[in-house]
Amino acid sequence: MSPAPLAAALVFALGLSAGSRAQENTLPDMGSSAATLLTPAEESEYGAYTLYQLRHYGYVLEDPLIDSWLDGMGHRLAAVSDRPQQDFTFFMMRDRDINAFATLGGYIGVNAGLVLTAQSEDEVAGVVSHEISHVTQRHVLRAVERAKRDQLPIMLAMLGAIVASQSSNSRNSSDAIPAAVVGAQALAMQRQIDYTRSNESEADRIGIQTLYRSGYNVNGMADFFERMDRATRGNSGGYQVPSYLQSHPVTTTRISEARDRAARLQRESPRLVSDTRPAYSPLLPASLSTMGGGSANAAPPPPMFHWARERLRVLSATSPGAAVKEYKSLSDLASGRLSDAQRYGLALAQMKAGFPTAAETAFQSLAKEHPDNLWIALALAETAHVAKSDDIARARFEELLRRNPQDRAISLSYALVLNDIGTPQAGRRAQAVLRPLLTSSADDPLFQKNFGRASELAGDLPRASEAYAESAFLNGRAEDALSQFNSLLKREDVDYIQRARIEARIAAITPIVLDMRRQGMKPEDQGPDSG
Repeated sequence: MSPAPLAAALVFALGLSAGSRAQENTLPDMGSSAATLLTPAEESEYGAYTLYQLRHYGYVLEDPLIDSWLDGMGHRLAAVSDRPQQDFTFFMMRDRDINAFATLGGYIGVNAGLVLTAQSEDEVAGVVSHEISHVTQRHVLRAVERAKRDQLPIMLAMLGAIVASQSSNSRNSSDAIPAAVVGAQALAMQRQIDYTRSNESEADRIGIQTLYRSGYNVNGMADFFERMDRATRGNSGGYQVPSYLQSHPVTTTRISEARDRAARLQRESPRLVSDTRPAYSPLLPASLSTMGGGSANAAPPPPMFHWARERLRVLSATSPGAAVKEYKSLSDLASGRLSDAQRYGLALAQMKAGFPTAAETAFQSLAKEHPDNLWIALALAETAHVAKSDDIARARFEELLRRNPQDRAISLSYALVLNDIGTPQAGRRAQAVLRPLLTSSADDPLFQKNFGRASELAGDLPRASEAYAESAFLNGRAEDALSQFNSLLKREDVDYIQRARIEARIAAITPIVLDMRRQGMKPEDQGPDSG
């Protein structure tokens, strides 16, 4: 298949670029409304592997604290959606363009740029509730049905587009991916614009209801639409906005309709919420399971948005040094007065840039003002390691674990430090820290990679090989993962239980690899693990 059709397929399959839904400034969805094209299991598999491929090419921002924040917000919304039984997976993209998108199986991506542009968690929640509605209203499935009629691939077309662009001999081949996608967007947009306008209106309407039921400010969606409109026209976010978006801003009609719906909900909400909100959903995080039914009764969102935004500012910057410069600009604009969250971001950037003394001073000051802030406490433990004070780092991590046993962010952050220390003793401790999360983290590539390294340091090579193979698969390298699992079966030191797990994984991964081979993808096309 030539690069142009593959790039068009990429637009339908992933909506990776920020401008592909021109009128609404969001990404296109994919799917089938009647569920006759794909079974729920197939939807989930396609959505999952889309995420794996995005990871493989470095588009996904993997961070335990950001993941926890986004996941908590997303499931708070999903639990009160029209289909609370639907599985959802929320992930952060490192791109600073303003964007969010939904794909098959309830997989929803949010760009870092969207969070950087927002001024409250309510605004981000408004966009996420809109994307959740694309899934619950089956817009995603209907788009796949349309793509199927046009004979576009459902899955893996993106891999061919990227491989084709990377094989170019041009010195500007690194620009070929966005160029190919933007070139295909015009065609994709013209073919779907009438179709998506009705979907967007419905997603706005249903999304505002979900936003209200969850306890967020019901005006969050309209607030962000207005902010996005200003940002695309005036570039107020401080980062590049695609020209394609600048020529297709959010309409004033869409903003006014969102305001009207919010006002109507606030007038009529008691009956609406009490009639429709589920009493309990297993998708709702335990910390939110006792929320009240309406905005007047619901617990307020955890006050971590501003801290998450500044963490994202650092993690999405081109380098820690660039993040430090960005904070210098923010400080100049604010006459030297940074907020506490911005002070945290600056200290985080300083720590990652190799200036632990300055970071330690800033974090200690913040810890006195915010003694219960886990993000600051974790940063202090990490800073001690950067300062080569590993005894202090380990003591801080152990205290955090004592107070928060089996916390994913603490466990993964501690394992990263222990693996960096690199001794057999540190590896064994990392194994012990991570082992309680084995069952819940099977689909977590950051976990698998670190558990593999910890097992390697501890001398448990069969377990290390298994974790590395899982990491390869979760990062979009199915052929490599299958090869590693097959090699692992040949080891004499693999016990019966592990052998059964490996055989099950081989059986699950083999059909995916065969699919890739049928589409002409070769093992070398997948390249090395980006993580």
